[in-house]
Amino acid sequence: MDSIDDVQKALGSAGYVCGRDLATVVFLSLRLGRPLFLEGEAGVGKTEIAKALSIALGRKLIRLQCYEGLDASSAVYEWNFAAQMIAIRSAEATGGVDRKSLTSDLFSEEFLIERPLLDAMRPQVGGAPVLLIDELDRTDEPFEAFLLEALSDFQVTIPELGTIKAPEPPIVILTSNRTREVHDALKRRCLYHWVDYPNFEREMEILTAKAPEASENLSREIVAFVQRLRTEDLFKKPGVAETIDWAKCLLALDVLTLSPEVIADTLGAILKYQDDIAQLQGSEAKRILDDAKQSLETL
Repeated sequence: MDSIDDVQKALGSAGYVCGRDLATVVFLSLRLGRPLFLEGEAGVGKTEIAKALSIALGRKLIRLQCYEGLDASSAVYEWNFAAQMIAIRSAEATGGVDRKSLTSDLFSEEFLIERPLLDAMRPQVGGAPVLLIDELDRTDEPFEAFLLEALSDFQVTIPELGTIKAPEPPIVILTSNRTREVHDALKRRCLYHWVDYPNFEREMEILTAKAPEASENLSREIVAFVQRLRTEDLFKKPGVAETIDWAKCLLALDVLTLSPEVIADTLGAILKYQDDIAQLQGSEAKRILDDAKQSLETL
């Protein structure tokens, strides 16, 4: 990809519609070999960027899904204890066990289970993989500190085997829903971009790409309603993912145009908390729908 336009076209061909600002930071990340740190609300398409980039580049996608309590060993490697025990029992059954030789065999590549970070350091067919470190904000500070070191040198250490260094650094994308602040030291290693909710035109492009079966009229009503819904005081505003899911639900129900009754029946596709759903019961859904349709007249 030799230009920002190339990045936009490549991501578009992989089904991801992005603006020039996002395409620019992706281009710079590829050109400079820097990790890309993406923050934004859940459902705005951060994870999809990594998926689309791996498709566009023809590279393997390796995903490390973060969670509370994730530690370095779980992210890098584990030993296959079940296979090791079988090997020990087999060696004991045949007799004449050389303890030193057996130990060396047990802690060899044969019994190693590679986790995402180690897998990303290995040579891959087609070039360096895309390493997605998803929802980093779910982990704690010790793991961040380990990650800082791993991404600085693109190498990991296994005590029994030594240091394994990537022959070619992976393309790294980190995401955060900002449930907590990620340490500045890690952010400084990365290029940063805030992935916001798209405007009406961009969300229409996305919905057209992801749900082409929907008529233009229905798509416009869906996007206008969701955009208007995001201005309400909700516990969790619907993301682009919910817009797409809702459109597919409406298509499955053969809906041609939005109505308060249809909205009430399908709210679970766009809102995920009962308090938010309860807030839209009765006349509220009709009010928001009326506002959305009125806004369409000015577009």
